[in-house]
Amino acid sequence: MVASAGRHSDAVMVSVADDGPGIPPEDVPHLFDRFWQGGGDRAGGSGLGLAIARELVRAHGGRIWVESQLGKGSTFYFTLLNA
Repeated sequence: MVASAGRHSDAVMVSVADDGPGIPPEDVPHLFDRFWQGGGDRAGGSGLGLAIARELVRAHGGRIWVESQLGKGSTFYFTLLNA
C-alpha cells in the first residue's frame, strides 16, 4: 500500500493505492452508496464506511473517487479545500 498527500490547486489531495485484485468495473459506481456491498468473499460489514467517508469529504468541500484496474489494484483519492 502506498499513500501520498500534497497540494493540488486550491485543495489538498490524498491518495491511497494498493496492488490488490482491483475492483470490478460494474462495482465502482456503487462503492460510495450506503449499505452497498460488493459480492464475492469481500462481503462483510455494514456497507457504510465509504458512504461515511464521502459525506465527511463533501462536508469539507472536497470530493472522493476511486480508480481501479482488475489485476493491478486500486487507488482511492480525496480532496479537501485549503482553509
